[in-house]
Amino acid sequence: MKNSIFLLIYLSICTLLYAQEEKLNVSGAIVISNSEKLPPDSGTIQWTGTDFQGWNGTNWVSLTMPMDGTTGLVSDIDGNKYITIKIGTQIWMTENLRTTKYNNGNPIPLVSNNLAWENLSSPGFSWYNNDSTTYAMPYGAMYNYYALSDTSSMNVCPMGWHIPSNQEWTILTSYLGGGSPAGGKMKEAGLAHWTSPNTGGTNESGFNALPGGFRFWNGTFVNILNNGDYWSSSSLNATRAWYRFLFFDNTSASQFDDDKKLGFSARCLKN
Repeated sequence: MKNSIFLLIYLSICTLLYAQEEKLNVSGAIVISNSEKLPPDSGTIQWTGTDFQGWNGTNWVSLTMPMDGTTGLVSDIDGNKYITIKIGTQIWMTENLRTTKYNNGNPIPLVSNNLAWENLSSPGFSWYNNDSTTYAMPYGAMYNYYALSDTSSMNVCPMGWHIPSNQEWTILTSYLGGGSPAGGKMKEAGLAHWTSPNTGGTNESGFNALPGGFRFWNGTFVNILNNGDYWSSSSLNATRAWYRFLFFDNTSASQFDDDKKLGFSARCLKN
């Protein structure tokens, strides 16, 4: 018995065309047979046990997963729409989260008062300077860690999405070359939102990181235009959790831990 079975598709033009609609478009006669030829002919399809893949003459290409750079659209419970993009093996939102509800419809407490924010050890969110009109687009909302830590029953992300763990952030930055230069590849290019010089900000990944600043544990707002801070869902201990930090004058996407009371931006990752 042969160790593997390949379905051979001989095309009048031997190419694989993978569209964003996740279809394999072919033209000409199709012939299916068994083969163990190495390397396979262009147009060969194999089943790996988890995925159908097609041989394009150089590499095996998934026929069921979007290609790197493929974009899409997802909506949150409030009806806000977000562009998404595939980066490596992951699919990310390219915009900062701005939902005011969990995906089960329960509201996330809006906390504007500084003293109330300082005393929180439970979920809360706010807008930069308590001004949603000016800052909701494009910077999104600012959430404390408690609002984001439950990625199941009280999930802030749309159904089928979640706040990334620290490990999942590392998968992204590693794919982009490590902490530096990953930050430059993640930052929105130009000076429309980032403070000059926005060092290395090419956005070649399509992640489109923005400098939304953050809210201190005592409720004050700082550093908009200078840095982007993104929570992970990973807790370090009872009072601190992991996040990613991007700054206007370097190319790093640095991993730090800080007080769970801080208000940071959030991005969602597809399950």
